[in-house]
Amino acid sequence: MTRSRPYLVRAIHEWILDNEMTPHLLVDIEGEGVEVPAQQGQNGKIVLNISPQAVEGLMLGNDAIGFRARFGGISTDVYVPLDSVLAIYAKENGRGMVFNEDDSEPEPEDSGGGRPGKRPALKIVK
Repeated sequence: MTRSRPYLVRAIHEWILDNEMTPHLLVDIEGEGVEVPAQQGQNGKIVLNISPQAVEGLMLGNDAIGFRARFGGISTDVYVPLDSVLAIYAKENGRGMVFNEDDSEPEPEDSGGGRPGKRPALKIVK
Protein backbone atom coordinates (compact mmCIF):
# COMPACT_ATOMS: atom_id res chain seq x y z
CA MET A 1 0.00 0.00 0.00
CA THR A 2 1.05 3.60 -0.47
CA ARG A 3 2.05 5.77 2.49
CA SER A 4 -0.80 7.46 4.35
CA ARG A 5 0.99 10.68 5.35
CA PRO A 6 0.44 12.57 2.04
CA TYR A 7 -3.27 11.74 2.08
CA LEU A 8 -3.61 12.82 5.71
CA VAL A 9 -1.81 16.11 5.03
CA ARG A 10 -4.08 16.86 2.05
CA ALA A 11 -7.23 15.94 3.97
CA ILE A 12 -6.36 18.00 7.04
CA HIS A 13 -5.33 20.94 4.83
CA GLU A 14 -8.73 20.85 3.12
CA TRP A 15 -10.54 20.45 6.47
CA ILE A 16 -8.76 23.48 7.92
CA LEU A 17 -9.62 25.60 4.85
CA ASP A 18 -13.25 24.41 4.87
CA ASN A 19 -13.47 25.70 8.44
CA GLU A 20 -12.09 29.08 7.34
CA MET A 21 -8.90 28.75 9.36
CA THR A 22 -5.21 29.10 8.50
CA PRO A 23 -3.24 25.89 7.79
CA HIS A 24 0.30 25.83 9.14
CA LEU A 25 3.00 23.21 8.69
CA LEU A 26 5.67 22.41 11.26
CA VAL A 27 8.76 21.30 9.34
CA ASP A 28 12.10 19.77 10.35
CA ILE A 29 14.50 22.06 8.43
CA GLU A 30 17.37 19.62 8.93
CA GLY A 31 15.63 16.89 6.93
CA GLU A 32 17.15 15.67 3.68
CA GLY A 33 16.06 17.72 0.66
CA VAL A 34 14.29 20.47 2.63
CA GLU A 35 14.51 23.86 0.88
CA VAL A 36 13.26 26.60 3.20
CA PRO A 37 14.84 29.84 4.43
CA ALA A 38 16.70 28.28 7.38
CA GLN A 39 17.33 31.68 8.97
CA GLN A 40 13.57 31.89 9.62
CA GLY A 41 13.58 28.69 11.70
CA GLN A 42 14.30 28.01 15.34
CA ASN A 43 15.75 24.89 16.97
CA GLY A 44 15.89 23.10 13.61
CA LYS A 45 12.21 23.65 12.88
CA ILE A 46 10.12 26.19 10.96
CA VAL A 47 6.41 26.95 10.88
CA LEU A 48 5.05 27.65 7.38
CA ASN A 49 1.71 29.32 6.64
CA ILE A 50 0.30 27.43 3.63
CA SER A 51 -2.97 29.30 3.27
CA PRO A 52 -3.98 30.37 -0.26
CA GLN A 53 -3.36 34.01 0.73
CA ALA A 54 0.23 33.26 1.81
CA VAL A 55 1.53 30.99 -0.97
CA GLU A 56 1.47 30.60 -4.74
CA GLY A 57 1.33 27.33 -6.64
CA LEU A 58 0.81 25.05 -3.64
CA MET A 59 1.48 21.44 -4.60
CA LEU A 60 0.60 18.79 -2.01
CA GLY A 61 2.17 15.74 -3.63
CA ASN A 62 2.74 12.17 -2.53
CA ASP A 63 6.44 12.76 -1.91
CA ALA A 64 6.76 16.46 -1.14
CA ILE A 65 5.05 19.81 -0.65
CA GLY A 66 6.11 22.72 -2.83
CA PHE A 67 5.10 26.35 -3.20
CA ARG A 68 6.37 29.91 -3.62
CA ALA A 69 6.15 32.38 -0.71
CA ARG A 70 7.66 35.64 0.51
CA PHE A 71 10.08 35.70 3.43
CA GLY A 72 11.25 39.14 4.49
CA GLY A 73 9.90 40.53 1.21
CA ILE A 74 11.91 38.06 -0.90
CA SER A 75 10.01 35.60 -3.09
CA THR A 76 11.31 32.09 -2.33
CA ASP A 77 10.65 28.60 -3.68
CA VAL A 78 9.93 26.17 -0.85
CA TYR A 79 10.27 22.39 -1.09
CA VAL A 80 9.50 20.06 1.82
CA PRO A 81 9.73 16.26 1.51
CA LEU A 82 6.79 14.66 3.34
CA ASP A 83 9.16 12.90 5.76
CA SER A 84 10.15 16.34 7.11
CA VAL A 85 6.55 17.41 7.85
CA LEU A 86 6.15 17.11 11.62
CA ALA A 87 2.61 18.52 11.88
CA ILE A 88 -0.22 20.27 10.06
CA TYR A 89 -2.60 22.33 12.16
CA ALA A 90 -4.91 25.35 12.24
CA LYS A 91 -3.19 28.49 13.51
CA GLU A 92 -6.31 29.69 15.29
CA ASN A 93 -6.93 26.69 17.56
CA GLY A 94 -4.02 24.27 17.08
CA ARG A 95 -6.25 21.45 15.84
CA GLY A 96 -4.70 19.14 13.28
CA MET A 97 -2.27 16.22 13.26
CA VAL A 98 1.25 15.64 14.56
CA PHE A 99 3.54 13.10 12.89
CA ASN A 100 6.48 11.36 14.56
CA GLU A 101 9.90 12.51 13.37
CA ASP A 102 10.91 8.89 12.79
CA ASP A 103 7.47 7.90 11.50
CA SER A 104 7.74 4.96 9.15
CA GLU A 105 4.91 2.97 7.70
CA PRO A 106 4.75 -0.53 9.19
CA GLU A 107 5.54 -3.46 6.95
CA PRO A 108 2.38 -5.38 6.07
CA GLU A 109 2.01 -8.80 7.66
CA ASP A 110 1.44 -11.82 5.49
CA SER A 111 -2.15 -12.97 5.02
CA GLY A 112 -1.68 -15.69 7.64
CA GLY A 113 -1.21 -13.16 10.42
CA GLY A 114 2.49 -13.98 10.71
CA ARG A 115 1.86 -17.69 11.38
CA PRO A 116 2.79 -19.73 8.30
CA GLY A 117 0.55 -22.69 7.61
CA LYS A 118 -2.33 -21.57 9.87
CA ARG A 119 -5.54 -19.89 8.83
CA PRO A 120 -6.65 -16.70 10.52
CA ALA A 121 -9.17 -17.33 13.29
CA LEU A 122 -12.33 -15.28 13.69
CA LYS A 123 -14.36 -15.10 16.89
CA ILE A 124 -17.97 -14.01 17.33
CA VAL A 125 -18.23 -11.37 20.04
CA LYS A 126 -21.64 -10.74 21.58
